[in-house]
Amino acid sequence: MTKSNYPPVGFHFMVEFPEISSNSGDNRFQSVSGLRVDIDTEEIAEGGENRFKHKVPVRSRYPNLVLKRGMLIDSDVISWVRDAVENFEFKPTNVVVKLLNEKHEPLVSWNIVHAYPVKWNLDDLNAEQNKLAIETLELTYNYFNRI
Repeated sequence: MTKSNYPPVGFHFMVEFPEISSNSGDNRFQSVSGLRVDIDTEEIAEGGENRFKHKVPVRSRYPNLVLKRGMLIDSDVISWVRDAVENFEFKPTNVVVKLLNEKHEPLVSWNIVHAYPVKWNLDDLNAEQNKLAIETLELTYNYFNRI
């Protein structure tokens, strides 16, 4: 594999739900956000040291993963989401986000662990605008790792 000195582009990616769907339409999204980790810290005062408090790491915190795409009528992923929001049947799964190169090969992949839907949203429908119906899926998850 050739190493590049330039950062990859952020618009060529795909999202896979390996345990839910192999439908190629289910891996095409307009945007992905929420691949972030924050480390919470706790301050500890040391007796006799008044100039500062020690900060120690406590836990990692991950925001929800937000996926946007043009609405699909026939989608296994949306059936999974509907089971959660309509029937309260949650089936956590792993999700893989892949950043691709110009040959559609993965440069970097992230495995999102134990994800399940917590929100579904459809953008406003407006007869005065000529735009696609965009759906937003919001997933909570335990953690992610780079693979």
